[in-house]
Amino acid sequence: EVHLVESGGGLVQPGGSLNLSCLVSGFTFSTAWMSWVRRIPGKGLEWISGIDAGGDNTIYADSVKGRATVSRDNTKNMFYLHLSSLKSEEKALYYCVKGRPRWPDSPEVVAGWLEEVKNWGQGTQVTVSS
Repeated sequence: EVHLVESGGGLVQPGGSLNLSCLVSGFTFSTAWMSWVRRIPGKGLEWISGIDAGGDNTIYADSVKGRATVSRDNTKNMFYLHLSSLKSEEKALYYCVKGRPRWPDSPEVVAGWLEEVKNWGQGTQVTVSS
């Protein structure tokens, strides 16, 4: 059974940064792409970043490009997100997810991929406020 446990959320001031973690079990983590997805109130799900199985290739949504860094530790089944220069509108529930959209630049492809994601953790809440 797949388990995804996100942690590290909390209250962050505008302009601040966050470090999120995800502990994965139930599948061969070291062979899987992983992504971070967030649910912004009133806006739905947004894919924001992904990393390949070996950790050599990373991809980011335009909304976080230049401010986000994803990484992983395959020895610990852990997946990470660092996001800086946070804005109040980035208050969201952040999830780690197995896989990635095939064409991250296509909103339609991303939306279709999100609909097919089967396994979700409980997410970790991030609030950006002064």
